[in-house]
Amino acid sequence: MGKEMTLNVRVSGALGDFVSANVDDDGAFENVSEYVRHLIRQDMEKAEQERFEKLKAELAIAFSAPASSYRTVTADDIIARHRARTRQ
Repeated sequence: MGKEMTLNVRVSGALGDFVSANVDDDGAFENVSEYVRHLIRQDMEKAEQERFEKLKAELAIAFSAPASSYRTVTADDIIARHRARTRQ
């Protein structure tokens, strides 16, 4: 589990009005902390979705390559390639 963090954020004007509209009796959230946690979770989900879409695109490229572009490698080949890269 990550470390606990306290955030202090000052908002005013249109941002403050928007937050107020989403909190308390009329809003969807009981307090500002709940609202901020919700926004952070949404952002985390968006970032995860973007990483997943990038992975899917990379896999689509890899799987669309003709079989002739692949070559057989052994575990020793992979280990040697890794060692060569980490020496640089």
